[in-house]
Amino acid sequence: MRVGINAGHFAGAPPADLADRLRAVDDAGFASLWFAEAYGSDVFTTLGAAAALTRRVRLGSAIAQIPARTPTATAMAATTLDHLSGGRVVLGVGASGPQVSEGWHGVPYGRPLARTREYVAVLRQALARREPVTYAGEFHHLPAAPGPGVTGLGKPLRSSLHPLRERLPVWLGAEGPRNVALAAEIADGWHAMFFAPAFDDLYRDALAEGFARRPGGRPDGFEVVATVPVVLDDDVERAADRVRPELALYMGGMGARGANFHHDVFVRMGYGAVAERVQELYLSGRKADAAAAIPTELVEQVALVGPAAKVRRDLDRWAPTVVDEIAVQGLPTDVHAVAAALL
Repeated sequence: MRVGINAGHFAGAPPADLADRLRAVDDAGFASLWFAEAYGSDVFTTLGAAAALTRRVRLGSAIAQIPARTPTATAMAATTLDHLSGGRVVLGVGASGPQVSEGWHGVPYGRPLARTREYVAVLRQALARREPVTYAGEFHHLPAAPGPGVTGLGKPLRSSLHPLRERLPVWLGAEGPRNVALAAEIADGWHAMFFAPAFDDLYRDALAEGFARRPGGRPDGFEVVATVPVVLDDDVERAADRVRPELALYMGGMGARGANFHHDVFVRMGYGAVAERVQELYLSGRKADAAAAIPTELVEQVALVGPAAKVRRDLDRWAPTVVDEIAVQGLPTDVHAVAAALL
């Protein structure tokens, strides 16, 4: 099982020792280094900094938000970064959620799978640079479709920057079965969140559905990376307590009642009553109680917690699953201790 690091996004401010930690990830032998974005730090600036500070580790976006940029802008950023990093980039994109898409970016969220399909189609054209980009879809028009404010002077363009590689990998971040199937159908990989080894069959079925719709079936090199919280502590409960607030945020507060796909993950896992209680407490402002309502057994489904020896044993549960690599959630303060436990 390969192991990487998903540094996530910065809250408040980047850590003062960020450069040292990024170099440590590279030196320690981790397979990959991923960054994310929500409604604060962006993913490509941080990946650019990481490219300058590292030499060998693979660099990925997990994920770049689809509503944050046009597909051609995303292609520009990814192609530029691929050159500057020496071809180490994996471009992960995803629809985000309605609160961020509509509340932060002002972009409609409806029909996220259809939007994602179109976005990736335009993105592929721009990255390949085989011909000027043209597209006439429901959500994307290149050149711009006639309408208010459109001059009609736009023409199909091809990137002035040549790609470093013939095919830069495009992955999807996905949680629900339909979105996982879409990743298998149109992408080069799937970046998973809240993956539970005990429910591997559900994800195998979703991937199989997508590969069945893809000409030629599963492509060579398709990968699955799962972001997994890892907390090393001799006390399992104390370790689980460090994971519970994040799970409560996503399960209970990341999205509106009835429109939270993170919440739905835990319902599908059989924790519907727990998820409902956590959401009720979180949305009523009782965040600490919401975290406390999450049982340790649920934490251990989606996280690696406890003494190093236990964490190594638990990691073995991921080996027979569809997951090729786990990405430790967060940028550890002691990178080498995590490396010693997992590598």
